[in-house]
Amino acid sequence: MVFDRLLFHVQRISMLTSYVPQGLVSHSATWLISGVAGFIGSNLLEALLRLDQRVIGLDNFATGHRHNLQQVQQLVSPQQWQRFQFIEGDIRDLATCRQACEGADYVLHQAALGSVPRSLDDPISTNGTNIDGFLNMLVAARDAGVKRFVYAASSSTYGDHPGLPKVEDIIGKPLSPYAVTKYVNELYADVFARSYAMQSIGLRYFNVFGPRQDPDGAYAAVIPKWLAAMIRDEPLYVNGDGETTRDFCYVQNVVQANLLCVCTDNADAINQVYNIAVGGRTSLNQLLAMMRDVLLPRFPHLQDFAPVYRDFRVGDVRHSQADISKSQQLLGYQPSHTIQQGLAEAIDWYVASLS
Repeated sequence: MVFDRLLFHVQRISMLTSYVPQGLVSHSATWLISGVAGFIGSNLLEALLRLDQRVIGLDNFATGHRHNLQQVQQLVSPQQWQRFQFIEGDIRDLATCRQACEGADYVLHQAALGSVPRSLDDPISTNGTNIDGFLNMLVAARDAGVKRFVYAASSSTYGDHPGLPKVEDIIGKPLSPYAVTKYVNELYADVFARSYAMQSIGLRYFNVFGPRQDPDGAYAAVIPKWLAAMIRDEPLYVNGDGETTRDFCYVQNVVQANLLCVCTDNADAINQVYNIAVGGRTSLNQLLAMMRDVLLPRFPHLQDFAPVYRDFRVGDVRHSQADISKSQQLLGYQPSHTIQQGLAEAIDWYVASLS
């Protein structure tokens, strides 16, 4: 299983050069990744170290994991790993943010308390990390003279607006404290651009999945949680009737978008917010069928698999689909993976890690 994970990552990183901006190949910079031990943060770390960049990482392990960093260390060369400096700390502490931003050329701000249900259970902690912590990072980046600040926004910002596909300039009312915090991030970034001439770009992620995404805990995302249940032959619960739709986005699409945001020299692309997805709609029932089909050859017990349907979850949006034309036109973003391709590429990792 260790071999399967290594083979998977070798194949995946070999594809990285297909969308890496040429500036990264010939130029080394210093990047700060907040939330570096998390799912998306560790994938960004792996990609940047593979590209021989210098990386500062910040995490408090509230939702990230040390084993994510350990896995990245195993997958890059010793020389590349020496380019990584880790700071254990909390973005709610301004002094820690200042320490992390010192010497950084670019910031990829991924640190947050995610999950709509978590925010409903504990809105104060969600606000503290996602708003107070975000503001600390903006102030620290401004004072350190960071060249560009790229941050994780969220599709939850679209709230109750019924229109499909979702277009960046048309949003509704937020449906959860989490959605409120992510919208406030966009407002703060815009104000800092106007007031301090900071260059920032927000990326509204749509249901990202892939390696190193945590399958455990009450707030786990649906794909790793369901895959773990299928592999382990445990009950699998669906909120609602299964006809809720999402625009599932493989993590390598997100890595591509972050790199493009930093490397673009298109002035019109700066101080914008972009949808990052594939522009498709997949129902939860369709997702279950895809996952079952990809796992069935290895796990015969799934022949009789049946999910358990239960009530809809408070705060969930019924349908979601991204219009990605803005990111395509201004950033040159072209998703490298559909949901089917992402599942097919990551399945060896999931099986090795979740069995």
